[in-house]
Amino acid sequence: MSLQPLALDLTGIDIQGENERIRARGPVALVELMGVPAWSVTDADLLKRLLADPRVSKDAAQHWSSFSNGEITADWPLFAWVAVDNMFTAYGADHRRLRKLVSPAFTHRRTAALRPRIEELVTTLLDEIAKTPDGESVDLREGFAYPVPIQVICELMGVPDEMEPALRTCVARFFDTEITPEAAQANYVEMFGLIGELVALRRDNPGDDITSVLISTRAEDGERLTEKELVDTLMLVINAGHETTVNLLDQAIFNLLTHPEQLAAVREGRATWEDVIEETLRYESPVAHLPLRYAVEDIEIEGIRIAKGEAILASYAAAGRDPELHGPTASTFDITRIKKDHVAFGHGAHHCIGAPLARLEAAIALPALFERFPALRFAVDPAELRPVIGFISNGHRELPVHVGP
Repeated sequence: MSLQPLALDLTGIDIQGENERIRARGPVALVELMGVPAWSVTDADLLKRLLADPRVSKDAAQHWSSFSNGEITADWPLFAWVAVDNMFTAYGADHRRLRKLVSPAFTHRRTAALRPRIEELVTTLLDEIAKTPDGESVDLREGFAYPVPIQVICELMGVPDEMEPALRTCVARFFDTEITPEAAQANYVEMFGLIGELVALRRDNPGDDITSVLISTRAEDGERLTEKELVDTLMLVINAGHETTVNLLDQAIFNLLTHPEQLAAVREGRATWEDVIEETLRYESPVAHLPLRYAVEDIEIEGIRIAKGEAILASYAAAGRDPELHGPTASTFDITRIKKDHVAFGHGAHHCIGAPLARLEAAIALPALFERFPALRFAVDPAELRPVIGFISNGHRELPVHVGP
């Protein structure tokens, strides 16, 4: 097995092809992301075990040697991914404390109560798309896949309308792994400031929204989130609660349109929309690679030693196509397959708290789109569609389609 790191393509132009090249080096392989080495885990079973292993942490300050010794500085483009102070990076008891404080904002009741609003929003967007003149195309990523989750998460957070465009721009930059270090740092500062303004607004004008809940929620011992934990947690909510769902809708639309026999299976009742959603999450995980985790102590895996303090990259998109789990058809989109296991929402203590909301949005949006426009088809050769920039987010820059007969 080669120990020479494989440098990840920052453009993300061929995520799945690159995943196969990493997998060929073994279930755990050394890669380089923006000059920083990390161990990429592509084996599905092994990744699940590591995600639930207490010897693996997400706290860079405590457990990443390169971070604690000052090698990783604010000019590294992914610094904001590892330096935040929230559930995303917390470890052990601190993570349990934060998750307990945040959980009341994501109860089943709160999620289920959003169904009428999501249905209303989807109907409004489809009405707008229906106005597209005959012969003209419409971009379903920009006009449908994007506005559904961004509007839902902004309303859930209590974001005022005038703040939404600026936050949207910051989120897009956050997932751009080609961004310069200076621009990434400036973007983090801008986003931190915007969320700080939101917190100040909701502190003076509380409502029935996540921001107000997090401001007021106390643990049993009376401990609140610190101000930085609060702002960083809300940054996590808007980033994770938006981009993943955009890509889920994007990839589901793309794969149904490029696999018409699969779409026919749904329409004829031989498969369900739940099948579509879960197979999409397996086949094209909305987050391809998620930085980063760290070895709390030396870990021996498949003859490889991940030393204490070294970085680990969870390669979700590769794990979804693991032939050891899904056999020779692992790289085939098939909504009728029986086993659709995936780690698209993570696993273990850090399993995505907003996964039920993402699934609910997709379960409402996808059938509504395909029922409203039965003649939906691409306006260009789908092979020409470009991926979004970066090795983290896994979607397309645009989805131009014709909606009329």
